[in-house]
Amino acid sequence: MHKNRGSVYYGDYLQLGKLLDSQLPLSRKYADVNNGECHDETLFIVVHQVYELWFKQIIHDLNSILKTFSQTFVPESELSSVVQKFSRIKKIQGLLIGQFDVLETMTPMDFLEFRDLLIPASGFQSAQFREIEIKLGLNTSDRQHVDREFFLGRLNEVDRNKLMELESVPSLLKLVEEWLERVPFTNMKNFNFWEEYQKSVEAILHDDEVIIEQNNAHLSEKAKNIQLENLALTRTTFKSLFDVNAHNELIKNKERTLSQKAILNALFIMLYRDESMLALPFQVLTAMMDIDENFTTWRYRHALLAQRMLGTKIGTGGSSGHQYLKRAADNNRVFVDLFNLSTFLIPRSRLPAIPTDVKKQLNFNV
Repeated sequence: MHKNRGSVYYGDYLQLGKLLDSQLPLSRKYADVNNGECHDETLFIVVHQVYELWFKQIIHDLNSILKTFSQTFVPESELSSVVQKFSRIKKIQGLLIGQFDVLETMTPMDFLEFRDLLIPASGFQSAQFREIEIKLGLNTSDRQHVDREFFLGRLNEVDRNKLMELESVPSLLKLVEEWLERVPFTNMKNFNFWEEYQKSVEAILHDDEVIIEQNNAHLSEKAKNIQLENLALTRTTFKSLFDVNAHNELIKNKERTLSQKAILNALFIMLYRDESMLALPFQVLTAMMDIDENFTTWRYRHALLAQRMLGTKIGTGGSSGHQYLKRAADNNRVFVDLFNLSTFLIPRSRLPAIPTDVKKQLNFNV
């Protein structure tokens, strides 16, 4: 508890003098007799300032999460706090997406009244949002269809240097990869989970082949061959999960990001999420996917807003506007490997049985 240091006034505590005096429409500055201040420019400024305030809170929570995962051993008790902070970030993301509803009360013609005054400023230059992306695991070099020098060149020197420095620090993606690699239980004395899992997968794929060959009399020969080809592709995909060379080739081709060991252990968590020891790790992985999905939704809403306001015009920052934002939504996801784990899930009824001694550890009975 802090000692009482005297009375605190609401406006002083929140610095409202500064905060409420920071909405300075450029149309007011350049207004003349015929063209006064553009009414909706204040709305535009307020919405984007609120975005930046929420970005600041997201960064604040992300820094705490990164600190937790930076440890060589992450205590189970600290995962609860991580999940709680992830939950708050998701709630904030809901507010970020909801702000488009407010911004869309401004018509395209209202926006055009002050749009030219903004050039070349752009949300592209939001250093805080770039910081969030980097801390999650999306470095400039990972962005598709974006020239790194052009991208960084749009920022001022201070922001550019800060972001370049951040790219040399382990991201959430990297730290979680290392955390996943340390997950025990899958290869213990007298129990190799992955050998048993592969047997279950082979049995399931064999059953699928029998169904295609024998129990689909209504299928034409062509349709049957297509299904058999798809089954062969599924076998190849499962094989890549266990073949380290095939997995590393996928990483080289940027089709996977996480190490083989991290992906296998993440899959184990997904498959046995009902076990007490794995409940919080499962919530961590799920929250990361939720956050990735929410930012993808945010980017799509941004793209739609740009099209609604500008049609096919070039954005104020010089990008292709709607088309650039739509590509960003499609390509700038961070935790795709976690989403793709669903490829390897199997029915609970076909899961390998876990030995009693391992099961006890999974339920804190150590």
